[in-house]
Amino acid sequence: MPDPRLETIEAFPGPLAGVRVLEFSQIVAGPVSGLNLSDLGADVIKIEPPGGESTRNTGAVIPKEGKVFQALNRGKRGLILDLQDERGREAMRRLVSDADVVLINYRLGVAERIGIDYQSLRAIKPDLIYWQNTGFGEEGPEAYRAGSDIVAQAYSGLMALDGKLTDDGAPDLISSPVADIVTGFASAMGICAALYHRAQTGEGQQLSTSLLRSSLFMMGGWVMREPVHDAVVRDQVLASVQAVKDQGASYDKIIEARDSLQALRIAFRLYYGGYRASDGGIVIGALTKTNRDAMRHVLGIYGEERSDDEGYDAYDPDNQRSALEWRARIREIFLTRTVDEWVRLFDEAGVPVAPVQLPEEMADDPQVQADHMLWDLEHVTTGPQRVMGPAVVMSGTPTRAYRAAPAYGEHSSEVLIEAGYDLDEIAALCADGVVHDGSTATVTT
Repeated sequence: MPDPRLETIEAFPGPLAGVRVLEFSQIVAGPVSGLNLSDLGADVIKIEPPGGESTRNTGAVIPKEGKVFQALNRGKRGLILDLQDERGREAMRRLVSDADVVLINYRLGVAERIGIDYQSLRAIKPDLIYWQNTGFGEEGPEAYRAGSDIVAQAYSGLMALDGKLTDDGAPDLISSPVADIVTGFASAMGICAALYHRAQTGEGQQLSTSLLRSSLFMMGGWVMREPVHDAVVRDQVLASVQAVKDQGASYDKIIEARDSLQALRIAFRLYYGGYRASDGGIVIGALTKTNRDAMRHVLGIYGEERSDDEGYDAYDPDNQRSALEWRARIREIFLTRTVDEWVRLFDEAGVPVAPVQLPEEMADDPQVQADHMLWDLEHVTTGPQRVMGPAVVMSGTPTRAYRAAPAYGEHSSEVLIEAGYDLDEIAALCADGVVHDGSTATVTT
């Protein structure tokens, strides 16, 4: 069946149509930034080193074409270019002269060593918009340390926020690379603002993000300092934590000491959290008193559990003990019905509810399909695929998934020809390993 979106999209270009982006990136944050700009209509050219970005082979069944790489790099054109060779750097400079945006997420200092830092590139293109992402930021004692999502999770406190532990009491990561993803979205937002500013003034600029900054941003309420709350809660908790640290406590004991914070949230989590039904998992998101009262009616406890009463004190130890008792009782109630039964009852009562599903199931989910969240694409190597589409939908300047991720070197010749290279020059660069072209048979003299 034809995709109903295509007719509208073909008639109206994306909001960033005509914007050219050079992406020097790897792993997640940079690719997410380029992916979002591509969905908005920009021509994103991903520049990879010989051998390709390392994530091409992460979980790959077909060499260099892993799903992780394909998911993060769809919509882009690909160029394999050796920036350690002066001829590769010359090709890069030609491309920069016709670019609007450059994306960099190498370790701090790498861009300068290979001549793709902001000062070098703005000398070529004065109105260039240049984004650089680092692990820890661009100033300070940690700036030049290597960073990754899991490192940012740990350093920022994000990993300890919910106290996830492995079976041996070690810190456990958040499985989705949330710091990387938030950084990629933040950069795309900033780049769009910088493009708007340039359209008004003619000025380019440099944008900076870091995985540490993004991790802290996600925990604003925990990171911020506020004297009244801090005196009552934060300072006492940290005193308990410091006491066990002074005794040489293990990580799991440190997390246990911090868990005194959780006691203040037990009543809240009765209505905002997960439960086991008789045949699976379910979550409730009752954030308002109206929703919580509706949930109480469904569970048959209305008028009994009183944490919404005026004057309820979450700091009162008696109330904390009572909340623990209610948690045990509500858990027992949830086990009496199936997931589908609970979802139907809470939906009818207007309580936010969802079954806990597996990510591998979601491509076939009826809601995902009905709202056209996935796009059908054709990859030159791996064939037909359904991919997650843009995060934002726009009516006047439609967003879309423009193409599958580039196969290794798929667009190298195409991009270099646009930069003014002739076929003889491209063939010579390919022969010397400065460039790899995915269809080298077409690069003939």
